[in-house]
Amino acid sequence: MSKRVVVAVDGPAGSGKSSVATRLAERLGVEHLDTGGMYRGFAVRCLRDGVNLEDEQEVAALVDGTDLEVSSGRVLLDGSDITGELRRSDVSAASSVIAQYPTVREYMVTLQRNMVKAAPSGAVVEGRDIGTVVLPEADVKIYLTASEPTRARRRAEQAGLSVRDGQKEVAMRDARDSARKHSPLKPAGDAVIVDTSNLNLEQTVDKVLQIVTGGVRD
Repeated sequence: MSKRVVVAVDGPAGSGKSSVATRLAERLGVEHLDTGGMYRGFAVRCLRDGVNLEDEQEVAALVDGTDLEVSSGRVLLDGSDITGELRRSDVSAASSVIAQYPTVREYMVTLQRNMVKAAPSGAVVEGRDIGTVVLPEADVKIYLTASEPTRARRRAEQAGLSVRDGQKEVAMRDARDSARKHSPLKPAGDAVIVDTSNLNLEQTVDKVLQIVTGGVRD
């Protein structure tokens, strides 16, 4: 596109956010920012340091001393590439817990906004509160969803889990993400909802791209 564009992509676990956002950013020629990867990166730090994840003060104490960087699809923690660790089940579970804490979310939101501001051509930003909290002024807001069985199967394939464990993880993430007091998961009022249950990756990307190009005029 000839103008700078910022696209917010939100949705629950297993809805296809990461794959769709990655391909969409490639086709638009803009940066891709996986905010969930940032929370998982901080979760890795918490697990390494052995903090009590249920103690908000212990978790919050690590925030200022943590250096997180997202670049070209990689997540660096204190200068080390930890991308390969982000999809572990224990990291996903930990990130869901720490993401409830206001101190952690405020830290992440500041980082995320600064990264988007620094992106010269714009960005596709994925997460669970992008359109509602992080970037309420995004040019286009997409909310991806899918049936629970579809999301459980995708999550199981992604993390190497059984379908039953995938179902448990998706249900747990849904409950935590939607019920948390600070920045709960929900579609922005002006988001376009896209159900990916019966769409493959390319079909979903094509559909979202049509929405984006239709919503942003050169």
